[in-house]
Parts: sequence; structure tokens; C-alpha cells
Amino acid sequence: MNAGRTIFAQLIDFLPHKEFQKCVARYRGDAHPRGFSCWDQFLAMAFAQLTYRDSLRDIEACLGAMRPKLYHMGFRGRVRKSTLADANEVHDWRIYADFAQVLIATARSLYATDSMGVELDQSLYALDSTTIDLCLSLFPWARFRRRKAAVKMHTLLDLHGNIPTFIHITDGKVHDVNLLDLILPEAGAFYVMDRGYIDFQRLYRFTLESAFFVVRTKSNVLLQRRYSHRVDKDSGVRSDRTVVLASLESASVYPDALRKVACVDAETGKRLVFLSNNFALPAATIAAIYKQRWQVELFFKWIKQHLRIKAFYGTSENAVKTQIWIAVSVYVLVAIVRKRLDLEASLYQILQVLSLTLFEKTPILRALQQIDSQDDLPRFSNQLNLFSL
Repeated sequence: MNAGRTIFAQLIDFLPHKEFQKCVARYRGDAHPRGFSCWDQFLAMAFAQLTYRDSLRDIEACLGAMRPKLYHMGFRGRVRKSTLADANEVHDWRIYADFAQVLIATARSLYATDSMGVELDQSLYALDSTTIDLCLSLFPWARFRRRKAAVKMHTLLDLHGNIPTFIHITDGKVHDVNLLDLILPEAGAFYVMDRGYIDFQRLYRFTLESAFFVVRTKSNVLLQRRYSHRVDKDSGVRSDRTVVLASLESASVYPDALRKVACVDAETGKRLVFLSNNFALPAATIAAIYKQRWQVELFFKWIKQHLRIKAFYGTSENAVKTQIWIAVSVYVLVAIVRKRLDLEASLYQILQVLSLTLFEKTPILRALQQIDSQDDLPRFSNQLNLFSL
């Protein structure tokens, strides 16, 4: 079936092409036939992500060297630096954002039964953001500070497989807490956040929607104790209390009781205090849930190290968002391939092999299965569950 086909072509077969064309039609992406099609643009940018290309010229040179193979890899147009640059400027970034959501839905179903790192019957999501620094003179639309530009990538990570379920890209000035307005809480699910998301009016919406949150509190939040509960101090928990907000302003927007759990981190010895609207779980489980927030930090660290989202091929807002969304699509695509081919190798290892073998004509399963029993590729001790063996 795959005889004579490149690994890149076999990899692209995992993409739902009809769904991609629906996204293109939704935003009239190919309304003007001249230049690159949206599909050619996606393939070229995905190739750049998989092989760590540094620039548009680099992409053109590498694909140009393989010109006889491009048609069989799915390309229908000639890859030129100028046409790819124009496509990044003109083709609506929402095409690739919508398509990434299609892939995310597929990946979430594949990883729905994977461990979340904590014993929990409900879904668990981690919310955070990462800042991507830019040059102000090249990206004036993304002004962050007086002499600095930046964009923020706000992400809600499903800890079943560490799949990003919601991503919103803003300029660097947008405060994290504003993203709570864009999230539709899932009834019964848990959302874990750092103290940057303390806004009791917004958090109360989670309670009204029957969703749970675990958020690290700030030192200036005024709380009044109602009840104290027994704790097992061997678990690291120091106190478990039912509290209400003592500030009139805060209590008016969050009138219900809250749960305050204090614990000591066994590794750092640091005292951490959390607020939650869940009173049923053991205090140690509440602390364990917050510890899983670190997975979203590792997700940001990983994609910055292994995908091209720190150096950009275009300077417009459309080009930057297009590149980020295609990077996310590649991340999710490789996660889908890992699951569908039942591979034990880490995502990092799979990407390393793909970067070197995309033009080879061998069955993709054979190429990737070879690393399942190898231990010579470097690994990270701090990898996400999705990447660990």
C-alpha cells in the first residue's frame, strides 16, 4: 500500500483532507486561484515544523531540491519563497485554527482513557499562558512594553494525554484572567490555575456551571474561617478549612463558601495555599490536582524547544497566528499518529525520526517502530505524560 510513497506523504494521509477543505471554504481561502493554495501552504509550513527550517528561503531550497517528489507528497504548486510569503500574509489564519480544532477533537478521543497523573473520575484541565517575545520594530502591532513586543499563547490543556483543547493568541498586554471569559466550563470537570486567574466574579461562573476549580490563592485575599477539618499531615497537607471571602467587594460577587487547603511541597519545602469550590475530594487529592498544573508549563517548554514558534517566517499578525496554529496542528498530528500506530516511543523521538526520514520511501510504521526498542535517542526526565515511555 505504501510502496514507493514517501514518509511525508504517508504522514499527511492521517490528515482529514475533506475537513480541511471545509475550513478553507468557510473563509474563502482559495477564492483567488493565483499563487499557493491553502493546502500547499499548510504542507510547506508543516514540513518546516517537522524539519526545523529557519526561514522561507530555507524551506524553498529544501523542497526545491526534492522537486520530482513534491507532487507525490501532496504539493500541487511550486514552492517559492515569494508565494509562500504571500500566502502567509493573505490566507486567513482562522482556516488553520479551525483545522487544528478538528485534529484536537480526534486526538482527545484517542487519549480519553490515558492517565492524568492523579486518581480522578472527572476530566481535568490546566489553564495557563506563555509569552513569545518579538522584535518591536518588526512586529509593531504586538507592542507589549515601551521597547518590547510579544504575543501570548493562552492554552487550556486536557490532561488526558496533554492535548490543548483551547488556544487563544493575543498581544502580550492581555491579562491572563480575561481568558476566563472565553472558556465554557464543562459540568463536573476540574480546572487548575495559578494565582494569576484569581477573579472571584469570573470564578463564580464555574460554580454556577457545576464545574470545579483549584487555584493558588494570593496573600492579599481576605478570608474568614468557618470550619476546620482534620488532615493527615503525613500527606503534606497542613490545613483544610471551609472559608468565606471577608472582603465585601469579593463576597458580593462570590457569596458561596470556599475550601482553603494548605500544604508543603515535599521537594521544595515551599508552603502552598489553594482555593477550591470542591468539598468532596480529600485535601491531599486537591493538592495533587494542583501539582498537575505543571504539565501545561512542560507543554509550553516542549513546543518552544521542538517546534518553530519563537522565530517567525512573516511579520504580520496573520502570518504569526498562521505559523502558531500550524505548529499546534503538527503537534497534534504526531500525537494522533503515535496513538493510531500504537507506538511506545515518545513524541520527541518520533519527531526526531520524522525530521530525518520524510523523503524516504518506506512504510511509516516500519520507520517508527524501529525506535520503540532503542534507547540511544535522548529523553527528558521532565517530559509530559504523552511523551513518556
